[in-house]
Amino acid sequence: MHNRTFGRTGWKVSEVGYGMWGMGSWSGSDDDESIASLERAVDLGCNFFDTAWAYGQGHSERLLGRLLKSRPHTRLYSASKIPPKNLKWPATAAMPLDDCYPPDHIRKFTEESAAHVGVSTLDLIQFHTWSDTWADDPRWHRAVESLKAEKLVNAVGISINRWEASNGIRALRTGLIDAVQVVYNVFDQAPEDELFPVCRELGVAVIARVPFDEGTLTGTLTLDTKWPEGDFRNAYFAGDRLRASVEHAEALRRDLPPRMTMPELALRWILAHPDVSTIIPGMRKRANVEANLGVSDGRPLDAAVMQRMRAHRWDRRPA
Repeated sequence: MHNRTFGRTGWKVSEVGYGMWGMGSWSGSDDDESIASLERAVDLGCNFFDTAWAYGQGHSERLLGRLLKSRPHTRLYSASKIPPKNLKWPATAAMPLDDCYPPDHIRKFTEESAAHVGVSTLDLIQFHTWSDTWADDPRWHRAVESLKAEKLVNAVGISINRWEASNGIRALRTGLIDAVQVVYNVFDQAPEDELFPVCRELGVAVIARVPFDEGTLTGTLTLDTKWPEGDFRNAYFAGDRLRASVEHAEALRRDLPPRMTMPELALRWILAHPDVSTIIPGMRKRANVEANLGVSDGRPLDAAVMQRMRAHRWDRRPA
């Protein structure tokens, strides 16, 4: 496993981290299988784990706590997220800060997440939604400064709304944000336009999330794919989105290098960007852990392949 520097924090984190959403609240999750997968990831050199209160109302955080307790002598980085008070994703410009992140709410859920994980200090706490209309509000400024001063957290980040990569740049300019988590993959290349240059300028770490576009870039979806009732993907692929996603995936498949799977290509493409600090694919099974972490071998994608991938950029409107 290769490590990268996590922005101005100076942390050395695994360039392939671990996204823990699926094991918190998705259908088909099994705690024993999840713990075994987390343990295998540590064995393979993964040291960055991203969770959130919203992933099962603390369930995923508690699983991370079990992992940390079992590895007391291994430096593992814990990242969690504060849910918006109104429990609405994504945030919109019409939502005032008081509806989403009043100061007492910021503190309450930071403390609650730390308790779930079983640590006195979280390495990274993130706002799970964001609107740059709040960027200049001094109340959240003071709240996060207090969290750091009291050693409740080491760093603060924001999780940027899907397909709104520039909606966060004003927050970065406050100097209070140490990391951004953003959807970035072969389809979603927009963060390169404005966000990444600002992160580079300010020393802000970049966490690339949704590397497989919720499954599209694994190449396993078909027009007949179904999910259990209540599964998030029923909404994500609603209407015409499943058909469009399958079509884009099939077009990309034609540019797949010989002997390379689509998931491998998806991860290697992200790792080729030097501004990315870590990728957090969602993983619930040991086989997925081994396959995904296996791409951290220092082998770059061929320049011609990188160029062909540019043609697969797919800009979508927030919905």
